[in-house]
Amino acid sequence: MMNSMLEISLALLSLAAAGCMYRLLKGPSISDRIAALDTIGILLLSMIAVLGMLEGTSAYFDIILVIGIVTFIGTTAFARYIERGAVMEDE
Repeated sequence: MMNSMLEISLALLSLAAAGCMYRLLKGPSISDRIAALDTIGILLLSMIAVLGMLEGTSAYFDIILVIGIVTFIGTTAFARYIERGAVMEDE
């Protein structure tokens, strides 16, 4: 019962990632695309966590942490680029 619920949640997360991928490719503005990219990162984290629960292992927790950090840094860099036109400023 639990495995089938996890498989259903994995399928729903994949469907949501596909929807966000559409928004990433067709987004009308760059901020929509950045929000879609951030959401894809979060969905990827969730899918890896569900996969870890399906396999009964905690080996994926490090991967989840790294993807979370990379997603946060990427979103922050893109937001800064939108705001200032550059990620790093020359002084």
